[in-house]
Amino acid sequence: MTIINHFISGTEAAGSGTDTKPIYNPATGAVTAELRLANAADLNATVAAAKKAAESWGDISLAKRTAVLFKFRELVATHVEELAQLITSEHGKVLNDAKGEIGRGLEVIEFACGIPQLLKGEYSDQVSTGIDVFSFREPVGVVAGITPFNFPVMVPLWMAPMAIATGNAFILKPSHRVPSAAMLLAKLWKDAGLPDGVFQVVHGDREVVSGLLTHPDVDAISFVGSTPVAKHITEVATAHGKRVQALGGAKNHAIIMPDADLDNAADHLAAAAFGSAGQRCMAISVAVAVGEAADLLVKKVEERALDVKVKNGTEADADMGPVISPESRDFIVRTVTEAEQAGAAMVVDGRDLVVPGHEKGFWVGPTVIDHVKTEMSAYQEEIFGPVLVVVRVEDLDAGIKLINANPYGNGTAIFTSSGAAARKFQRSVDVGMIGINVPLPVPVAYYSFGGWKASLFGDKHIYGPEGVSFYTRGKVVTSRWPETNHASGASYNFPSN
Repeated sequence: MTIINHFISGTEAAGSGTDTKPIYNPATGAVTAELRLANAADLNATVAAAKKAAESWGDISLAKRTAVLFKFRELVATHVEELAQLITSEHGKVLNDAKGEIGRGLEVIEFACGIPQLLKGEYSDQVSTGIDVFSFREPVGVVAGITPFNFPVMVPLWMAPMAIATGNAFILKPSHRVPSAAMLLAKLWKDAGLPDGVFQVVHGDREVVSGLLTHPDVDAISFVGSTPVAKHITEVATAHGKRVQALGGAKNHAIIMPDADLDNAADHLAAAAFGSAGQRCMAISVAVAVGEAADLLVKKVEERALDVKVKNGTEADADMGPVISPESRDFIVRTVTEAEQAGAAMVVDGRDLVVPGHEKGFWVGPTVIDHVKTEMSAYQEEIFGPVLVVVRVEDLDAGIKLINANPYGNGTAIFTSSGAAARKFQRSVDVGMIGINVPLPVPVAYYSFGGWKASLFGDKHIYGPEGVSFYTRGKVVTSRWPETNHASGASYNFPSN
C-alpha cells in the first residue's frame, strides 16, 4: 500500500502522527493509498519552519523571487500529464477536465510572475516643506491555505503563487481525499529553487485545521469550501487575530430568455451542470426558464443530458466521471428523491446509473428535474452533483428577484440576444461573478475571484489584485531630511501643511 506523507522543510516527512485515512479511486471504489495525518507536534514543526523561512524569504529581492516563479511555471507546464493523472485517480474527473484546471492554475502563476509591477508603491514629493511621503507593501508572514477536494491543483495555485510572490511562507492543508497532486506541487516548488520551508504540505483532519486557525505564528488563512465551514473558519481565525479570506458555497442560477439561442444555451447548461459531475462551486445548478422558453429548453437539455458519456475519467471519450464519495452519492440521490416526492417532474434520472466494469464506483448520472419550487431541498441545498433543477418564471424581473432572494451570491449567468436585458441583469443581481452568454464566469487571473452574501466571508476575493492586497500589509513613510544649519521646525501643535 502506498503511504502518502507530509512535505515539511523541503522534504517528505512521515511526522509523528499515527492516524491515517484511506485514499479511494472514486471510479472503482478501491483503496489506492493511505494518508498520514499530522498531530499537534507535526503542525508545530511545520509552522516553526514556515516562520523561520518567512523571515528570510520576505527579504529576498523581487528579481530572485520572480526567477523562482518563472521556473515553477515551466515545471508545472511540463508536468501537466502527471498532475492530471493524479487528479483523475483521486477525484474522478475526466483527464481533459483535470488538464483544464491546471491551465487555469498556470494563469495565476503567470500573473504572480509580474509581482515587481504589482508591488509598486506610491510617492508624493514635497507634501510639505522638505517632507516627502511614500508607501509600500510588506508580506504578512506565515499564511495557510485550506483547500477543497474538487480542484486539487487549481485552488492551491489560486493561493500559493500569490502568497509566495508577495514574500510569505505558505502552508497547504489539502483535502484528505486528494492529497497526491499537492505533494507533486511541493516537489516542483523545491525543484524551482524555492527555499525550504516557504511551501509546505501538511495533511490532517479537524485537529490540524483548528491548529492552523489558532496558532499564534500563523498570520493569515485562505479557505475554499462549504459555507458553514467558511463561516466557522472566519469566526475562529479572526477571534485569534488572523486575516481571513474564506470562500463558501454556491447555488448558481442561469436565466434563459425566450430570445436566447436555445441550442447554444442548452449546450452550455449541460456542460456547466454535468462537467466534473457538478462538483464545482461555479457549476450551474438552477436553470431559470423565462416564459415560453421553458418547454423547448427542457427538451433540448434532456437530449444533451442523455448523450453524456459517464465513464472512468481515464477513458478518452468520457464526458463525466464519478462523484467523490459514497456519502456524496447518497446525499445527491436522497435530495433528488425528495424533489420527486414533493411533486417535481423527473426529466432525466441518473440515480440508478451503473457503469459496466466499475460497479463499485461512486456513480450518479446526469439528472434534470423540472417544475422545481423554491421550498424544495433540491433548490435550497448545494447538491454538489450532476443535477440541474429547472425553475420557471414569467419574466426577467421575476428571475432577478429569485436570484437575489437566494442566500448565495457566487456566480450567475444570463442567456439572451438582448443587450438591454443583459445590462439590466448585470446591474441588478446581487452576485459577485456574472456571465453574459457565458455559463462559468470564472475571472481571468488578473481580475479576482469571489462571490457575495453567503458565498464569501472576509472582505477580499482570491488571486488577482485583491490577492496581492490580502497577502500584504501597507506601510506609509513620512520623511524629512533637514539641512543641519536650519532650525528643526518642531512644534507642539498638530502638524499641518
